[in-house]
Amino acid sequence: MYTTLPILHTFSTIIIYKSCHTLLTSLKPQPLTMATGELTTTTTVQIHHRRLPDFLQTINLKHVKLGYHYLISHILTLCSIPIIIITIMESYDMSLNDQLHDLWQDLQYNVVSVVICSAVLVFGSTVYIMRRPKHVYLVDYACYGPPNELKVPYERFMKHSRLTGDFDESSLEFQRKILERSGLGQETYFPEAMHTIPPTPSMAAARVEAQQVMFGALDTLFSTTGIKPKDIGILVVNCSLFNPTPSLSSMIVNKYKLRGNIKSFNLGGMGCSAGVIAIDLAKDMLQVQRNTYAVVVSTENITQNWYFGNKKSMLIPNCLFRVGGSAVLLSNKSVDRSRAKYQLVHVVRTHRGSDDKAFRCVYQEQDDNGKTGVSLSKDLMAIAGGALKTNITTLGPLVLPISEQLLFFCTLIAKKLFKKSIKPYIPDFKLAFDHFCIHAGGRGVIDELEKNLQLSPTHVEASRMTLHRFGNTSSSSIWYELAYIEGKERVRKGHRVWQIAFGSGFKCNSAVWKALRTVKPAAHSPWSDCIDKYPVELVM
Repeated sequence: MYTTLPILHTFSTIIIYKSCHTLLTSLKPQPLTMATGELTTTTTVQIHHRRLPDFLQTINLKHVKLGYHYLISHILTLCSIPIIIITIMESYDMSLNDQLHDLWQDLQYNVVSVVICSAVLVFGSTVYIMRRPKHVYLVDYACYGPPNELKVPYERFMKHSRLTGDFDESSLEFQRKILERSGLGQETYFPEAMHTIPPTPSMAAARVEAQQVMFGALDTLFSTTGIKPKDIGILVVNCSLFNPTPSLSSMIVNKYKLRGNIKSFNLGGMGCSAGVIAIDLAKDMLQVQRNTYAVVVSTENITQNWYFGNKKSMLIPNCLFRVGGSAVLLSNKSVDRSRAKYQLVHVVRTHRGSDDKAFRCVYQEQDDNGKTGVSLSKDLMAIAGGALKTNITTLGPLVLPISEQLLFFCTLIAKKLFKKSIKPYIPDFKLAFDHFCIHAGGRGVIDELEKNLQLSPTHVEASRMTLHRFGNTSSSSIWYELAYIEGKERVRKGHRVWQIAFGSGFKCNSAVWKALRTVKPAAHSPWSDCIDKYPVELVM
């Protein structure tokens, strides 16, 4: 049995890879503005009417598919029922006393075999218990909610950009168009240093922003969970563009007086997908550190990374990125299962850095005038599509039901045998996940994933509303999205959540969580004061 498992997994991977290739072939290189939603594409769909009026009127094909999915998913259970019935009927032919007597007689004459079998059973059980992966529980998390005075509506954004004197008219008009079509609302946040005229992007101001965001999220996390800072054994902090000395993780150790033997890590330069990488690192550390807590802090720093030049590809981050951060409390203690919200099921990471175009598609550099910023390549959407294909090729066999893999395999075989133009079957990831947290990197990113994963507007609602309310908060955006879903009271026990993020390098990373209980809206949620206003209608 164990020798066949790798073969089966490889076989499933091939099936999902073929499917993902079909699913994402529409992700062709697009103009740079696709990443921000400036341009949209139109797809023409031809509908062929079938001559089955009676069938289509009486049976909903969606229900037929769900029935097939249920049948295949429970086929082993259905097949085992007759065997159980036959076994029970056979057991009635012999009385219980007779069975116990025969068993005792067998044991008397096979003492050595019984001892050996018992020893092997105990040894095997001990090895299994000691070596099995420890469960990782998400006890709770908190997102930073900036004060109202840091809000930056469109008018203020454009006014301050003009007053800096660094942008020409062409650049100002470009930023205005990007901002209007980006999907951001009027209540996103800028750091204090960017509200002054002229802006003051100093090292001291950047430290202030980092402290406000990180400490704000951590204070909320510690107060709601009741965990003492001294109980934290592992600390992982990720921030892509601001990496001072001492590090951000050292700032937290100093602020909360964490214990001296804490395992602390500071991840830099890893882009918007670093939040999932930080979760993966914390998970690995929890496998070797027994009975402890891990805190993962994800943020980005705006103060020192504002671009004051006129290169179009480097102006886009100015329009999208906003202040935000999150703090997540993880535990490997079995006693925490009863109060934890989620259990970590899978983490799948994809890195396309070996490809030169992928490596440079999100690139921090200086323009011709020596001004530093982050440049976005025109190939960004195509590269993101390739990274997504690779990622879900690995993730698919782990999460998709066998019914979906079997349907694709059958259509693939039919196409090979009959050599007809049979349209390949695209697996339905909605059967694997109940909620989707797609990194709110821009309207274009969300649009493409909604179309190519065949998601409904409800599935991407959390991503669109997070982008509208908070902007692109980089690696922490997936936690604002999960908070939105919880605020709408949509998470039920047993539901699965897929967090997927893209980042420089180029990387695509996924985390899958399983809800351990029905999650109620949190009083400390960043959506607590506005959740009833959402969803809002967006101008597309």
